[in-house]
Amino acid sequence: MVGDVGIGASAGEQRVSRSEARVDLDWLAERIDYRRFQECVHCGLCTASCPTYLETGDENDSPRGRIYLMRSVVDGRLALSDPVRTHLDRCLDCRACESACPSGVQYGRLIEPFKVAMQTRSEGKSGRPSWLLRLILHHVFPYAGRVRVALAPARLLQRLGLFERAEAAGLLNLLPGTLRRLAAMLPDGLQTGERLPEVLPPIGPRRARVAFFTGCVADAMYPATHAATARVLQRNGCEVVVPRGQVCCGAIHYHSGAEAPALQMARRNLAAFDPEAFDAIIVNAAGCGAMLKDYDHLLPASERPAAERFVAKVKDVHEFLIELGPVPPAGRLPLRLTYHDACHLCHGQQIRTAPRQLLGMIPGVELVPLEETEICCGAAGTYNLTQPDMSRRLGERKVDRIVETGAACVATGNVGCIIQIDKIARQRGCGIEVVHPMDLLDRAYRAGDAVAGPARPLAQAEELVGSAG
Repeated sequence: MVGDVGIGASAGEQRVSRSEARVDLDWLAERIDYRRFQECVHCGLCTASCPTYLETGDENDSPRGRIYLMRSVVDGRLALSDPVRTHLDRCLDCRACESACPSGVQYGRLIEPFKVAMQTRSEGKSGRPSWLLRLILHHVFPYAGRVRVALAPARLLQRLGLFERAEAAGLLNLLPGTLRRLAAMLPDGLQTGERLPEVLPPIGPRRARVAFFTGCVADAMYPATHAATARVLQRNGCEVVVPRGQVCCGAIHYHSGAEAPALQMARRNLAAFDPEAFDAIIVNAAGCGAMLKDYDHLLPASERPAAERFVAKVKDVHEFLIELGPVPPAGRLPLRLTYHDACHLCHGQQIRTAPRQLLGMIPGVELVPLEETEICCGAAGTYNLTQPDMSRRLGERKVDRIVETGAACVATGNVGCIIQIDKIARQRGCGIEVVHPMDLLDRAYRAGDAVAGPARPLAQAEELVGSAG
C-alpha cells in the first residue's frame, strides 16, 4: 500500500476506465516499453539515494513508489489524479536511483515521457506551469541571445549598485513569484562577453579537432566559463570549432513537457555538428551532455542512425581530457576545495573520477571529500522554478554539507548547480566560491604563465577567447 493515493488495489477491485484515466494511455504505450516497469523488483535500495524521499520519508516520493504510481495509471488501477500528479511532478529526474538500482532500471525513460504526457496529454491543470513560467521556459531560456537581452536591465542595475539596494529594500518582493525567484538566482556581477570565435587554433601541435557545444543559459550567464573551457582545450592541443548553427540541446523544453520543440532542436543540432569532421563534440554542462547523449533514444527510429553517429562523438569535457591525456598545469592554486557531483554527470553519464583527476592535477589544491556528494542540490534544470519549496530544502541541505568540509571553494560541472549553490551560499553569507572545474584549471594554466612566461605561439587567438571572460 502506498499511502495517500491508495495504490495497492487487488485484482478484484474496480478498475479505472480509459476515459477516466485523465491521461492519454495510448500515447504512453507508444513511448514506454511496459517491460521497463517490470524490471523494478521493489527492493527499495533506491530510496536511500532519492533526494525527495530523504526529505519527506513518503514512499510516494521515492523511485519505487513513483514507478508503482505510473504503472498503476497505465494498468488502469489508478487515475492521474492531482495527488498522483503531485508526487510525479516532485521528482527531480536526477537519476540517482539508476546508479543505486541493482536491476538496472532505466527510471529516466519512465518518468520523462510520463511527465511529457502529464503536461500535454492529460486532463486537469494541477502542477502545470503558469503562462509566465511557460513563456520563460519555452521562449527565453532556450535562446542565449534572448537571455542576454532579458538580463540587460539586471546587469545595469548591478553595475549602478541599485540591484542590491532594491533587494535590501524589499522591492523585489513586488515582482510576481516566478520573476522574484529568477531575480534571487542571479549571480553577483553578471558576466558579459563576446561570442567565441568560430575556430580557435591549438596551442602547440594539434592533438585533436573538437566541436564545442555552448548551449543557451550557460552561454548567456557564464561566458567566462565557456572561454575558460576553450582555453583549456587549446592548452591541450585541441583545435576548437564553435558551429554557428547549434541551438539549445532541448532539455528545457523536453523536461517541461514540450516534446515537439525539443526534438526539433535535436534535429538542428544534428545538422550543425558533422560527427565525421571532429574527434569529439565537447560539452561542459552536465545537463546538456546527458540530453545530447540521449538523442538516439528520443528521436524516431528513422532518424536513429544519424543520432547514433552524433551521440558516439559527444563527450563531457572532463572525460575527454582524461582520455586525451591532460597537460598538467604549472601554476599553483593554494586552495581548500570540495567537489559536488552534478546529477546528470555522475548518474546521467556515470562520470565521477575524471573531474576529480583534473582538479587533483592542480598544484596547491587540497581536494576534500563532500558528504552526500551525489545527492541533488535541488537545481535539477528548471526545478528550482517549478518546485521552489523542495528545491530550497535540497539546496540548504547541500550547502550545509559543503560548509561542513571547511572548503573555501566548491567545484561542480553543471551551470544549474553553480547557480543554485551560489544563490544559497550568498544568502547565508558563507563566503564560499562556486566554480566550474574548467575555471580552476584555466586559472592554474594562467598562473603558470605568470611565473614562467606564456609558451604559446598562438597568443592572439587565446586573447580573443579571453575577451569573453
